[in-house]
Amino acid sequence: MSQATQSRGAVHARLLLALVVISAASLILAVSARQVQRKTFHNAPASAAQAHNPFSDSKDAAKAGAHLYALNCSACHGPRAQGNGDIPGLLGQSTQSASPGELFWYLTTGEPDKGMPAWNSLSSDDRWRLVTFLKTFPPGAPIPSGPGSPSPAMEAAMRAWPAPNPPFTDFRYEHPGAIRKITLADLPPPYATHSAGNGPQIVPRPNDAWPQAPPGFVVELYATGLHNPRLIRAAPNGDVFVAESEPGDVKVFRGFTPAGKPELVEIFASGMHLPYGINFYPPGPDPQYVYIGTTDAVLRFPYRNGDTKARGPAERLASLPGGGNHWTRDIAFTPDGRKMLVSVGSASNVDDPDTTPRETNRADILEFNPDGTGMRVYAYGLRNGGSGIAFDPLTGELWCSVNERDALGDDLVPDYITHVVPGGFYGWPWFYLSGSLQDPRHAGKHPELKSKVITPDVLLQPHNASLQLTFYEGAQFPAEYRGDIFASQHGSWNRSVRTGYDLIRIPLHHSGHSTGEYQEFVTGFVLPDGMVWGRPVGITVAADGSLLMSDDASESLWRIRYAKK
Repeated sequence: MSQATQSRGAVHARLLLALVVISAASLILAVSARQVQRKTFHNAPASAAQAHNPFSDSKDAAKAGAHLYALNCSACHGPRAQGNGDIPGLLGQSTQSASPGELFWYLTTGEPDKGMPAWNSLSSDDRWRLVTFLKTFPPGAPIPSGPGSPSPAMEAAMRAWPAPNPPFTDFRYEHPGAIRKITLADLPPPYATHSAGNGPQIVPRPNDAWPQAPPGFVVELYATGLHNPRLIRAAPNGDVFVAESEPGDVKVFRGFTPAGKPELVEIFASGMHLPYGINFYPPGPDPQYVYIGTTDAVLRFPYRNGDTKARGPAERLASLPGGGNHWTRDIAFTPDGRKMLVSVGSASNVDDPDTTPRETNRADILEFNPDGTGMRVYAYGLRNGGSGIAFDPLTGELWCSVNERDALGDDLVPDYITHVVPGGFYGWPWFYLSGSLQDPRHAGKHPELKSKVITPDVLLQPHNASLQLTFYEGAQFPAEYRGDIFASQHGSWNRSVRTGYDLIRIPLHHSGHSTGEYQEFVTGFVLPDGMVWGRPVGITVAADGSLLMSDDASESLWRIRYAKK
């Protein structure tokens, strides 16, 4: 064979090999293309894509879908559909390029092994309404990257949430100075709405966000960098004691520098199990002890005015029921110093103490001698009064801030603030707010208690999570504020649209009695898109007559002072 013939044969072989490679590649590409063409949203069947949305392009259905989204989806996917940690957002190409039928199929079947529940508990129409709402986002809509940057579609959805039915409200309508009053006649029946799971999405405070107060008042940032600041209480000498519950510390903050910051900060005691309640004994200007309520005990430390460190180790005076929900324990002493009262919340939402041993001596205010002996029940049926009790300096009556039960709907059951009658029964768990209002989960139980249920003085927004309260005895605010109650509202989770996240005032009209009204006093902790940057917890009166408030979302202490003209 000549060299030329061999060369031509080699060329033909290389051409044949190239054709084989090209053919194989074409086959692979064709198969891949067919696979791409067959790929559907979360492997939905082909029939799903053909399903017709009966509410397509309906504005009313999209509005209803926005409400359903807030109620059922926002806790995981975020109020702006931006996602939350490992949970994907719903503005990306994957969701927005899916057909309405595929979205409906996925809502119906879910993907439980990946954390997506099946929403077939919702009616077919409601699932289609959700799909209609999700399709209001344009394909390729930008995913919000900051707490103040909701997408235009989500902003529209926020505006589409139904307005609350007065006297009920939500964060969109709360503002300093607004007066609210809720009565028993305003309450809807149980289950008038679904029970929401809409916990707060905590974000850093944006630079342009600040607490808002009524005209004449100024809010200033007193201290930052705390760790879970909860209840705060001023000592007789003016030092302010702050419980940092998660790390187990109590800190002392003293005075104000010219810049409005603390002159001194010290750790008074540490190593405690969820400290919360703080008080000084005996009542009056010269206490000898600091009492601290942890989640399972009452401790006391030797103390003299001005101490910033405990003089000695903790003495355990009394054991308290612990575990379960509602771990806060507040402490108050009767004005004569003869008795110590400790508030203990229920371990549950609505467990029956008749059948649940862990509810023994819970949902009560317990009375002790100051040395921890002689325990008895002072008042009962207070579902979670563990977060705030205090005596009115004018009348000598005990007042209590109560978180009522959840899971009966958006507007049930109102939290409340009330004076507490010794031996009084406040309904939990069998009744709420009145003997005529029985919890449907305990229908028919304890009819003999109907006539004993005491209706509280002031009904608050349902699910507000009312925490610490204090009586204003300072001289800085205008005279009409003297003797009034200020109370921190930690904010809702069991409501489709948030409420609370503010500081309220209850006017007592210099008489020690309420007409049932309350006033929104400091607001602004929820952003327009529903994200939360602040959660008020503790409130006390500083030595100069300003208020100091703790905030366990921004980990800060805020000062509210009256700016005299």
